[in-house]
Amino acid sequence: MSVTVHQRPGVYSSYDASSVASSGGSGRLVGLAGISTKAEAGKLQLVTSYDQAVELFGSDGEEGMAELIRLALQNGAGGVAAVAVAGEEDYETAFELLAGTEDLAAVLCGSTALEVQQKLRDSVVQAGQARRERVAVVAGAAGESVEELVTRAKGINHERVVLAAPGGLSRSGQALSGLTVAAAIAGVLAGEQDPAVPLGGAELRGLPGLDGQYRDGELDVLILGGVTPAESLSGRVSVVRGVTTRTTTGGAADATWRELAMVRIVDNVIPSLRDALRSKFQRAKNTPQSRSAIRAQVILELENKLAREIITGYDSVSVTADSTDPTRCLVDFSFTAAHGLNQIWLTAHISV
Repeated sequence: MSVTVHQRPGVYSSYDASSVASSGGSGRLVGLAGISTKAEAGKLQLVTSYDQAVELFGSDGEEGMAELIRLALQNGAGGVAAVAVAGEEDYETAFELLAGTEDLAAVLCGSTALEVQQKLRDSVVQAGQARRERVAVVAGAAGESVEELVTRAKGINHERVVLAAPGGLSRSGQALSGLTVAAAIAGVLAGEQDPAVPLGGAELRGLPGLDGQYRDGELDVLILGGVTPAESLSGRVSVVRGVTTRTTTGGAADATWRELAMVRIVDNVIPSLRDALRSKFQRAKNTPQSRSAIRAQVILELENKLAREIITGYDSVSVTADSTDPTRCLVDFSFTAAHGLNQIWLTAHISV
């Protein structure tokens, strides 16, 4: 990942990743851009209750902004930063407003148009480059097939975007798009305190049901194709497995960023290190003593992540003066992300 060099003093970061064969009411905010016939377009509103959502945005059906806000809040979001748009052509402006908003864990849009979702992808990428890391959760249209969903994921192909499926159901049992499922997933992500806990198995509350149930073979195709499927068993709707839409790099298959938890771990470790260094080393001198203290602080933060099982190890922490700029020091380190437990295989040896 490239990093933009600015002149503003501060703590900046970059990261890369590689596959290794061996080897947190208190929720954050969800961002939402959606069409509303009532609210003023282009205005950012912080919503913390369903009643407030209805008052601001009206009741525009079971995929309207108020309903998506309800689902996000019910599933763990501490609030929703919502921007109404007048039409599909206005989403880009709304995304720019959300990109400048702090503490968003996930961002939704009320559109299933691929070109709008691609603009949302670009927005969350730009926000991440500005040190406001978050993911986007998007959805397919009503009745979209497995093949169509995989094609949609290919058209997005980014580790910061989750594509939710299948579609939801209205209270009367009519098929909906996947927007309600996406809103519930965004709420879960905002409410989760431990980034290393896999999304798979998380209950999606407040959904009347799902428009279909995938067979095992279809689940394989969806997950490997970058789609996050949900299922309904005994009336309980939950996520099967949380993956990102990133499946290729340069046209070649790449599973490095398949697991959503990997992105969330990076978004936990890197910002926490930035915040710690920013708070403790303002107006510091670039001396050997300061660099030693910076290294000690980095190790302290990594030890905390290790104790919380967010990472499983770290190595090679070094802090050096930049030979090209005497006012800058370079912090270099590596860490191994904790992997979620997706499967348990039992092998029984039976004597008769």
